[in-house]
Amino acid sequence: MKLLLIHGPNLNLLGTREPEKYGLEKFEEINKNLYAYCFKINVELEIFQSNTEGEIVTKIQQALGNFDGIVINPAAYTHTSIAIRDAISAVNIPTIEVHLSNIYSREDFRHHSFIAPVCIGQISGFKSNGYKLAIDAMINYLKNSNENIT
Repeated sequence: MKLLLIHGPNLNLLGTREPEKYGLEKFEEINKNLYAYCFKINVELEIFQSNTEGEIVTKIQQALGNFDGIVINPAAYTHTSIAIRDAISAVNIPTIEVHLSNIYSREDFRHHSFIAPVCIGQISGFKSNGYKLAIDAMINYLKNSNENIT
């Protein structure tokens, strides 16, 4: 099983950026822990981060035929990007949206996601543990999907 994890804008600043909302764990530490977790459960993981919408769209398009699932934290693009939404819809790869903070307990503009309607689910509010929850949910989803194909 091969998963792509996409971190959106400003997530490379985790650990120093608003730790009361996003936690103290550094970006590199989060990624290292996710690689170790996936190695332990025999899942191949590629991690990508960009502050640029077009690069994220291109990475999603390149995932077609190369990944079984996508876990994405689109960050602020959640609330603004039709392009990322359309890319996820176009490749038709199961995708889970993740947010470190609970976007529904924050500013009103963060309550709407353009990405969620084209995802199989959304995980919000569990800081970096949300990525592991999404990986586990994706594995379960893909295993159940494959069992139902026979």
